[in-house]
Formats: sequence, C-alpha cells, structure tokens
Amino acid sequence: MNTVISIKNLNHCFGTGQLRKQVLFDINLEINAGEIVILTGPSGSGKTTLLTLMGGLRSAQSGSLRILDQEMCGAKKRQLTEIRKQIGYIFQAHNLMAFLTAKQNVRMSLELHDQMLAGDLDGKATAILEQVGLGDRVDYYPEKLSGGQRQRVAIARALVSRPKIVLADEPTAALDRKSGRYVVELMYKLAKEQGCTILLVTHDNRILDIGDRIIYMEDGCLKSPVAAMN
Repeated sequence: MNTVISIKNLNHCFGTGQLRKQVLFDINLEINAGEIVILTGPSGSGKTTLLTLMGGLRSAQSGSLRILDQEMCGAKKRQLTEIRKQIGYIFQAHNLMAFLTAKQNVRMSLELHDQMLAGDLDGKATAILEQVGLGDRVDYYPEKLSGGQRQRVAIARALVSRPKIVLADEPTAALDRKSGRYVVELMYKLAKEQGCTILLVTHDNRILDIGDRIIYMEDGCLKSPVAAMN
C-alpha cells in the first residue's frame, strides 16, 4: 500500500537550556493512503504535538518525518507551507471566521490553491455544504449556526480542496453525543469517497469504532500493541 505518513525515531523538545523538556520519544509509525487511524491517550501525552508536526504546523527536530514523500525534519517555512496545502485540518474549536458566511468560510480554503482559482469556487463551496446537510445554511453566519452545524462547516472547509490527508484534533469534544457521532460519521463518509487518509486525535470513547486502527499514546511514547478494528 502507498504510505502517506512515515515516522522513524522521531523526538521533539520544547524550550532550551534548563527549561528544555522532551515531549516525544522515539516515535515510529506508518499510515497508509485511505486509512483512518485514531490516536488516543491521556491529556498531556503528546498527541497534539505529534499532530502539529504531521501537519507541517511546526518543523520536526530529530529523526525522520516524511509526509507525502516530503521530509519534514528541518524543513524550511516554504516547504511547510506547500505541504500544508495538501492537508485538511479539523480542530476542537471550529475556527470559523465570524464575519464570513458558511459558504465564504469554505470558499476561503479553495482560494489557497492557485490551480482552483479559475473554477467555480462558490459552486464547489455550496456543493460540499449540501453534502454535509447544510444546503439551506450556506449564507448563514457562524453565530446563527449550532455547534454541530459549525463543525460540519469546518469539515466541509477541510475537505473541499480534496486533501490527501485530514488531521482532526478532538473534533467532537464540544459536541453532544448525537452531534459528535454524526460529525465523525460524516467525516468518515466524505474521506472514504475522496480516498484521503484521516488521523483523528480523540478522548471520545464513543467514536473509537470508526477507525481502522487505534494507536495509544502515553508520556510521549506510542504504546504497543496497536489495536486493529478490522
């Protein structure tokens, strides 16, 4: 299978000198195209740090972290920017722009891609909002949407450019059980249709069955065995 994320002996620290603290220890992990992997573990175990490194939100320090065949260890800002264009992000807080409508928030994601600017951006944004059940809310501002609806806009924004990888950090944390389940199943459905890979960080035991694999992290280390759901 095609490996889209390959991590070997990855270590990461915060701070310098006496304040230097290691937060990731010898991480080894491979994730294949189209796979849905759930990363779970206690708060403070390093899950979000690992996710931000995979997403090119900060440069890896030591070891090897290859994302879509690009080495992220020691990567320059321009390289990180290019890799981020191929990744969709979904966070605990939906991070929608309050002054933009649902359609405008989704369209903004398309505007980051030069090759898409010549297309019908409004049409693409509207189409994916219809897919997530918000066809009648395209011109609503975030303040007029429920928490679950805002998270669905965030999913549409993450997936509209058809990224190869989607990274989701606690996407159900602020949602009730029904809304959380709906959001994750929706993300699963759209990602499978597009053939993209999902890495989902969560504490939510109610959604663990959605993954192809569950990886447990504790004290900055990946623990074995890795559970397989299939």
